Amino acid sequence: MSTPDAVLGLLQRGPRHGYDLKREHDTRFPLAKPLAFSQVYATLGRLQRDGLAEVTEQQPGDGPERTVYGLTAKGRRRLHDWVGEPEPPAPHVANVLFTKLVVALLGGADGGRYLDVQRSAHLARMRELTAVRRVGAPAEALAADYALFHLEADVRWLETTLQRLPSLAATLEEVRA
Repeated sequence: MSTPDAVLGLLQRGPRHGYDLKREHDTRFPLAKPLAFSQVYATLGRLQRDGLAEVTEQQPGDGPERTVYGLTAKGRRRLHDWVGEPEPPAPHVANVLFTKLVVALLGGADGGRYLDVQRSAHLARMRELTAVRRVGAPAEALAADYALFHLEADVRWLETTLQRLPSLAATLEEVRA
């Protein structure tokens, strides 16, 4: 998820200051990595610099004034374009799981053990997400489903790779020789 686009999306409901944007982000995207306040304010600064957001007011408070930001017309167009664009599938298929497996095999490690340990970690996370899906709010359940489907695909890949491990190891040995 693009943090600037997510912040623009949150601003479409009306002007907000950084503290509110951070809280709303963490509430609306419950299983996403929480935003740091510094990330929110840096993003707002870039959006303002690029003409996508603007300061609408300064609110007095107990501490420093709170700067309230709103969308500009350019920001609304950018948000509309972003929401309308399909997300392209990842152009490269290498990921950390595959890279670690190849590196382990190149170093003479037991690839099967790595795959078993990784599968166990995935299954543990899937159990956690299944619990979230059962008791969570609709947004949490949908986010859990999304993560579960990705983890299920990873587990299928891990199991298939375990079956193909001897041929992969042999191929890597041929390349090394």
